[in-house]
Amino acid sequence: MNRCAWAGEDPLMIDYHDRDWGVPLHDDIQLFEFLILEGAQAGLSWSTILRKRENYRRAFRGFDPAIVARFDDQDTTRLLADAGIVRNRLKIQSATENAKALLQVQAEFGSFDAYIWQFVNGTPTQNHWEGLAEIPARTAGSAQMSKALKKRGFRFVGPTICYAFMQAVGMVNDHVVGCFRYADLSLVADGGEPDW
Repeated sequence: MNRCAWAGEDPLMIDYHDRDWGVPLHDDIQLFEFLILEGAQAGLSWSTILRKRENYRRAFRGFDPAIVARFDDQDTTRLLADAGIVRNRLKIQSATENAKALLQVQAEFGSFDAYIWQFVNGTPTQNHWEGLAEIPARTAGSAQMSKALKKRGFRFVGPTICYAFMQAVGMVNDHVVGCFRYADLSLVADGGEPDW
């Protein structure tokens, strides 16, 4: 079975590639989770974050933004002592700030989903990469998203983090054309029914 080379031989990475990466998400809690995890990844490998994903879900109370927005100094201290997550004060505090900003977006747009998907006009961008070397780390679209999110008070949302987020939540299909997932996610971008 051909898949994107970045999945490697790690069963956890393979499962993530095969089931999650690039599948369009429209659930605010899942979108918030990826926003926080992509920010936590800054300077680290995705496999490191993936191994800590369940710990993050526990530590950040299921990524419910209404709960995370109420985190205080005591929660920061608790999280800094939690070996199951990345213990970086700025990244931890940014999760609380991002939750507050997300709640404001929900109040204005009805959902974070409605707001964030406007950056691709509500439809996944269908790319046609032959190999990993062709895939950009950031795009004009991710730079635009980054600027807009920062203006609304989000943190750890630079253009590269935003593009990784867009890839993860299916706003762009960056599976290479030879990958078995490419065709399924192409159907989604075209409004068809995927075979999963």
